[in-house]
Amino acid sequence: MHAPADLAFETTLLVRDTCLCLHTQRAARALARRFDVALKPAGITSGQFSLLMSLNRPKPPNLGSVAALLAMDRTTLTANLKPLERRGLVETAPDPTDRRARLLRLTPAGRAVLAEAAPIWRHLHAAIETALSDPDHLRSELNLLSRSDSQDGVAGSCQERGVGRR
Repeated sequence: MHAPADLAFETTLLVRDTCLCLHTQRAARALARRFDVALKPAGITSGQFSLLMSLNRPKPPNLGSVAALLAMDRTTLTANLKPLERRGLVETAPDPTDRRARLLRLTPAGRAVLAEAAPIWRHLHAAIETALSDPDHLRSELNLLSRSDSQDGVAGSCQERGVGRR
């Protein structure tokens, strides 16, 4: 077994100051907290708002398509659906065309909560966008990053070089 190598403190500072992952995680947590506080009167969190909104479609989506939209694995999505189902905001049913698949549907109570939350979201979202120099550019860059993990080979090339291995 190899003795652990000392890592220079300068590397820590470099990561602190430049790491896109760290900065994105910090921003995501800060944004989620702001939306959680704002959405509290509607009785939902920011994550629940996103999940409920993803179900607001003309036809009920299946679990897999919602998981893909939210960049969530199916197990995590199922766990996040449970409290919404218990509250009667969401219901699941087998897909009549494929009994192995489950369809997700907003209930009338879920639609009511979403209708209450949407104006709260609009107000806070507009306020946040006014503080940004170019929200459309940021949105575009974030969308690019959310699609890049398997498309650009960066993850694979890091693994091939042994980066991220223990």
